[in-house]
Parts: sequence; structure tokens; C-alpha cells
Amino acid sequence: MAKKITGKFDPDKYMLMAIDAMNNSIEEPRTDGKVSPKVGAVLVKPDGTVESASRGELRFGDHAEFTLLERKNRSAKLDGSIIFATLEPCAPGARRHPKLGCAERIVNARIKEVWIGIEDPDPDVDRKGIKFLQENGISVRMFYPQYQKTIKEINKEFLKQAVKRANDRKEKIQVVLSNLENSIPSMDLKQFSEKAIRYYIDQSQLPHTLNSKDLWLHFEHAGIVQRLKAGNQEKYVPTGFGILLFGNNPREKYPQAVVKAKVRYGNNASIPKDFDGPLVLIPKEIELWLEQVLHSEVSRKQFQRKTRTLFPVEPLREAIINALAHRDYEQKGAKTFIEIDDDKILVKSAGLPVSPISFDDVKAFRAPSLSRNPKITYVFNKMGLMEESELGMETFRGMQEKYKLPLPFYDYKAPYLSLTFSRSIEAMKSIKGNEALNQLSNEEINGFEWIKSQKEVSTKEYALRFNITQRTASRHLANMYKLKLLKTNDENLKSPKLKYSANKR
Repeated sequence: MAKKITGKFDPDKYMLMAIDAMNNSIEEPRTDGKVSPKVGAVLVKPDGTVESASRGELRFGDHAEFTLLERKNRSAKLDGSIIFATLEPCAPGARRHPKLGCAERIVNARIKEVWIGIEDPDPDVDRKGIKFLQENGISVRMFYPQYQKTIKEINKEFLKQAVKRANDRKEKIQVVLSNLENSIPSMDLKQFSEKAIRYYIDQSQLPHTLNSKDLWLHFEHAGIVQRLKAGNQEKYVPTGFGILLFGNNPREKYPQAVVKAKVRYGNNASIPKDFDGPLVLIPKEIELWLEQVLHSEVSRKQFQRKTRTLFPVEPLREAIINALAHRDYEQKGAKTFIEIDDDKILVKSAGLPVSPISFDDVKAFRAPSLSRNPKITYVFNKMGLMEESELGMETFRGMQEKYKLPLPFYDYKAPYLSLTFSRSIEAMKSIKGNEALNQLSNEEINGFEWIKSQKEVSTKEYALRFNITQRTASRHLANMYKLKLLKTNDENLKSPKLKYSANKR
């Protein structure tokens, strides 16, 4: 039943409504063991009227968006409406003719904005429903990370099966996310590195052998190769992503496919290092290099002598994996950089976050999950290098709690997105742009770092977090606010529900 909601537009409210609708999905009776997704959708009309639908609500198998648009609002004028859907609407060509994809139905209904819970996990479909909506003038936003986690948990069996089914899918959706998905006719399978392929087979625990028919079929379905006709015969040809991931010399085709690293301590000269081989080999090579070049110390806890780095590798690993998986490889000449010195570690890669993720979401470490390069993400996921489409935001947000280190910070200067890690509280003060921190005590800096990891905090919450009096907490917060490090929900500072949050850099 439709109901009218008045007041300020609150996305959280509609995300929760969509999740409630998702939980009411009705599983269609099947004998093949295939798990259907649980999907909920909410329609917000310009007059404030709100209506929801669940998958299978009115008929087994009907998509939530179809139920909402075609069954409940077929004769209604929906121009300017907003939809919240827990799963990416299916792209054109994803359903058997003559059925339309849900993305097409949304465009036809003249919806102005769509909020999407999670992307479709299939590497042949991933983000293509989103791109179709955007190409047709519809604004697309993603659900916030905490809601994405709920949706993935409820649909974990569907998601597992969806990725597995990708290995058996032969039809190709025509929406193209990147030119790197296309084959390179001038190249052949001799351009592939046997070492890289063997490493991928081993890390992914694939039941295939080198050069086997099953392996090439797996690569075809994963977008690593394409099957082309050559006269009366067929042959496999590498795609752009195939060359990046498994090519002997990716830079021959893509000069930007390199990670340029350097380390410099004190007044010593910089020591450079290039990583420019097959992409599947680079993460491990960089991890070994980091363990060598980061300053280390000896720990004799628990009666064993162990060497550990003075800066944790885990968050750097997340940052580098993200840079490799999510960077824009079509920006010619824009390489990936890692720079290490006494005060900071910088990871720099090409391109802003992929739309519809905003730079503000990334800076606040609240970016939802979405992959720019689903083919790379799929391969990295198979190898255990990353969770599918995850951006590592929780790792960065938890650095203060786990490692007692400042949160890193993002910056963008075209064409590079950079992530800077400060190696200590004192070092953080010396980094350009952090001058105001010199006017804070170390206790206040710790407090500021914690606030950056939260959405917003009250004086009471701050006092409880650091086990200090509310009077001391008020003094800390007032000083940060005076230095314009914080903003509030009440400029007069008189609201009984006063909250503080970090100002964006």
C-alpha cells in the first residue's frame, strides 16, 4: 500500500524500507537448486507518496522493480520519481527476448534518480545496469556501506552461485564498461606469461592445467580472452584486461601499466623500483619489497625472535590492491606511484572514484562497494587478494584503533587520486595541509583522528571514548572547532543534540 511521507528527504529511511521489502521476498519453487536473490525496491514519488515491492510479491519470479513499475504503477505518471533497489537493476540483454531489463523499464518510466544497494556480482554484467541508467540521464547513487553489508549477508548464497554461474555463461551483454574489454587482434596467446598463469591457477586453486581447453574457457568467461573466427577456424585472442593481468610485457601495449616506487630516508638519495610485469604477480612482489624497505625492529615477545615492520603492511596492501584494481587504465601516461620517506607513505593512482561513488564518500572512508574494473576485481578475488569490489574502507577507518596511527587521507589533483599515510602523530603535523594540528595537543590529535573515523559524535560520546570529563571533552572539541577542523549541526553551539563531525580537507 502506498503512503505519503512528508519532511526532509532522508535516504537512510528509504534504504531501510528497501531492505525490509527485500526480507519479504518470496522464493520461487525450483528443482534445480538455483537460489534467487532477495530484492526489495522502494518508489518515492514527487508528491511524497512512497510504495514498496519485493521480488515475487505478486507472482513467483517477478523482479521487485517490475512489480513496482509495471504491476503497481503501470498507469501512473512517474516522471521525477526516485527508486531505491537493493540489487543493481538488470542491464539490457540480461533477460531473454522479448523481456526488458529492469534498467530499461526504469528509463522508460522517466525515473530521475536511482539508489542501488549492491552491484550484480557477475563479471559479465557487473555495473552495466548502472552504466545504462547513467547513459540515459539518470542520477545513480549507492546505498551506504552498512546497508550493503546487510544486503550481502542476506544474499550470500545467491552471490556465491552468481559468480560460479559466470563460468558457464556464453552470451555477452552489449553494454561495454571499458575499451580494455575488447580483444586485441594483433596479439595472440604467446603474449601471455606462463609464470603468471601458473601462479593464478595455484592461488585460485583452479582444477585446470596450463593450456587446457577448460582453462581457456575459464579465461573466455572471465573476459581475459575472446574467441574470434579466423576463416573456418576459431582462435582465442587476448583482451586488454588479459594483457594487463597476464601479459609478458603489458607496458608494450599500455605504457601506463607500471607501478613506480621509491624510498628515501633522511638525506640519502632516493632508491627507485619499477613493477611492470603481469598484474597478477605485482601485489606479491610489492608486498615483499615493502617488508624490505620499511624500517623494522626485533620483537622478542613469547620467547621468539621476530622481525616486524615499524609501519603495518596490511593497510598499505589494501591501498595498493585498491589502486591496482580500481585505477583508470585508459588514462594514457598516468602511472601508479608508491613513495616512502621518514614521515609518510603515499599511494597514487589514476582517476577519480568510479561514478556513482563520490570523492566526498571516499574522503570520509564511507565509500560504498563498486568496482571500476570488474574483470580485474574478479581475478583478484579468485586469487584471494581482495573481497569482490571491496575498497578497504574499514581497514583505513580502523587504523587508529588497531595500530594507534593517524587515519590516512585522500586528495585529488588531476589525474591522480592519492592516499597519504602518516607514519606517526608527530610526522602527521609536518605534512602539508596539516598545519592546524600543530596547535593541538597529542590528546586532542588522537581525539580528532577518532572523530574522523565516525560519522558524528556528541560531547558525551567523546568523553566516554577517552575516559575524560565532559568539561575536558568540551574544551577539546571547542579548540578543534575554533581551528575549523570540525563542523557542527548547530552553528550557535546551543542545541541539546549538538554533534561534531570532521571537516573535509
